Parts: sequence; C-alpha cells; structure tokens
Amino acid sequence: MTMQRPTVKARHLPGLGILAALAVCAGAAAQTPQAVQTKEAAPAKAAPKKPAAKAEKPAPKAEQKTAPKQTAANAQSADQLIAERLTPAQQQTWAEYRTARSAWEGTYRAYWRKVEARRAARKAKRTAGQAVTADDYVATHPPKYQGPELPPDIAKLVASVRPPPRERDLPSVADFLAHAKKQFGFVPKRASEQAFKRSYAIEALKVGLSKDQVVRVYALETGGLGTYDMISGTNPVTKQGKPISSALGYAQLLHANSTGEIVKHGEAFAKRLVAMAAAPGTPAARAAELKAKAGILEKMLRAARSVPNEWKAHMRFAKTAKGLGIHALNLDADVGPWMQVLKLKSLKDSAARHGLANLSGAEIELMNLAGPGTGLEMMTPLGREMPTANFFSEGGYARNPVVRDRSAAELLATLEARMEVHLKKTGSIEFARIFDEVAGK
Repeated sequence: MTMQRPTVKARHLPGLGILAALAVCAGAAAQTPQAVQTKEAAPAKAAPKKPAAKAEKPAPKAEQKTAPKQTAANAQSADQLIAERLTPAQQQTWAEYRTARSAWEGTYRAYWRKVEARRAARKAKRTAGQAVTADDYVATHPPKYQGPELPPDIAKLVASVRPPPRERDLPSVADFLAHAKKQFGFVPKRASEQAFKRSYAIEALKVGLSKDQVVRVYALETGGLGTYDMISGTNPVTKQGKPISSALGYAQLLHANSTGEIVKHGEAFAKRLVAMAAAPGTPAARAAELKAKAGILEKMLRAARSVPNEWKAHMRFAKTAKGLGIHALNLDADVGPWMQVLKLKSLKDSAARHGLANLSGAEIELMNLAGPGTGLEMMTPLGREMPTANFFSEGGYARNPVVRDRSAAELLATLEARMEVHLKKTGSIEFARIFDEVAGK
C-alpha cells in the first residue's frame, strides 16, 4: 500500500522561499488521493509487525515548548489591560478593529470548515467508487481580511501585552547526527558533493528516473545550490538560518519520509550493503564498515517497524530520538542516495499506475511537495481548475505564499517557472553535468 501523507506538506523550500511551508505544514488534513502534505493510498504491507513497543519519549530538542496557550480568562484580562492603557480615541479604534477582525475570522473559519467537509466528501466518494464533480470542491479562494488595521502605536501596545508565542526550536542536522550515534552507534559516511551527486545520478538512472526529473526537483527544493546535508530553512552557501522543518537533502525528505523508506526498503538496503562487502576486491576495512552498517540498518528497521505502518504513526515516531537518528541516513554516502532516489521513484510509479507514464519535473515535484495522491488529484482536468486551498490544510496554506490565491494549474506553472530560474544555479548545473557523465553522453 502506498503511503499517503497528510494533506499539506508544510516544508519550507529555500529555493521557493516557502514551498516548504507546505511540507512542514502543521495540521495536515487527511486526504484522499493525496492532498498536499498529503498522503496517498494506504501503506503497502510491511513485514510482519512485532508488538508495538511503548511510545518512545520525544527527543529533547523536538519537545521544546512554546508559550502556553492563552485561556479565555487570560485573553479577557489582557483586553482589559490594553483598554486601560489606551486613550478614549484609541479605545474606539481598538474596538472597531476587534469587531472587524472578529467578523472576518468567523467567515474564515467557516470557509475552512467547508473545505475540510468537501475534502472528506471527495474521499468518501472515491472509496465508494463514485465520480467526483466540481460541486465537491470549494470554488473560491479563502476570504481576505479587508477591515481597518491597527495604527503602529496601538499595535505596539497590544504586542507588549500579548506577546506572540515563542517559536519552537526544530531539530537540526547536529541533532540528527547526535541521535543516530547515541541510539544506533551510527555515524554517516561523508562524501564530497560531486561524489554524492554521482552516486545519486547512478541510482536514479538505474530505476528509470531521468536527469530532467531529478535535477528539476533538486533545483526547486534547494534553490539550485543545495548540499546533501542541507536542511530546510538554512542557506546552503552561508550555512545561516534555522531549521523550519525536518526536510533534508537534495529531495528534502521529511523525517517521517525516512522512517517510511526504511520500513519499505530497509531489508534490501542491508542486503545490498552485505553484498557490497562480499564483492571481490573490496578492502577488508571497507568490507567491515559495510557489514557493520548493515547491522545498524537492521536495528533501525526493527525500531521503525515497532509502530504501525501509516503516516501519522511515522510522524510521531520520527520526532523521537530513534526517529531523528534514522533521518541521519540521508547524510550517508552509501544509503542516502538510494533512499532519496527510491522516494522519487515511488512518485513516478504511483503516477504510472494512474496512467501518467511521463511526468515532467514540475509534476513529479508537485507530487513530492503535496504527496502522491494529492499531487495526482491536482493534475486531473477538474483538479487543475480548483483553488489550491482544496488540497492543503489551513496551516499549510497560510504558511505557503507560493500556493495562495492560485489554482492547481497555476501552482504547477509557478513551480515550472521557478525551476527554470534555479536550473541556472551552480549546483543544478553541476548535477546536470554529472548526470551526462554517468549516462556516457
């Protein structure tokens, strides 16, 4: 069964400015054939499951708290404090603003309730084998606030009384490495960017992915400059910035993607490492390294299979110390290219099963971004016409400027246009050249 991601993937793609807000999009809504950050069909049968182990405690870095939610009583108290500090004229402005915002928020919430209801209806129809029609979508974009804005002096006072919640620090590459070492004794084998790209190209061509598909995904996901250890939210050149999601590497896999790929391919990965160790001419030290890595992969596989083979369970597990450690496999010169290439191949295979044999780079990226099922739905003649809000969770839509106020067809065209820009960057040019060298052109 194919793993289906939640509806909106809120990842922040450096190259897109916010395409990534999709993949990290909290609050992904469960969806039908893929919704953005969507997951698609149910997971394929995993190997026999062992009794589920007790849920592991989230890793320290992943569980940092945000500011406590404001209760109704606290909000009322804050409103009173704000009112006490305002002049009569400012109080009138503040009251008018709150009235306008309240009216808009009611309309906005009603809009998203309708989106979620129709998404659920589409899923039910597909399950029952019924045709989906235009009436099963919301034909308009989310309503925008058009009322009065707060003057700077009042806005500053409100912010001092009601400070925004502290943002949670997300795990970094250093965290993935630390958990990998502590939980599994695993230290990824590093390589140069050229060597990593070469391995990636070799694996991609083996499974039928084209240079255009792979390099275009790389260009969009990383801005055409990405390194294999790049995490979403950071600049691959300056190394500045903070993680805004767990999206990692050339294909920007989320930590839950890594868990899913190990569940599906972990046994094959381990066997391949053992075969490499046994190949004639392999130095003894290298053979020992490969065998040890195969043993570590088996441990990771057992850990990943201790939870149900479904997206939500993988999302929860991925935030634990073991899940974060498994994500470090993307940085390994032996396993990283295999894992990311097979993820892209699964998108291509999913499309082929639905009659789309030749995906463009933008189409495969749409599936990578939104999840296979949702990406495919967005590419149907009917889906293309619909506002992108139909395919995203409210949170994912709000965090992702690139998807807002566009139809699915317009989003696809935007992805294509941004790819064209980032294909001219040095990382993309180098990747394309290496593909040609590997293909013998």
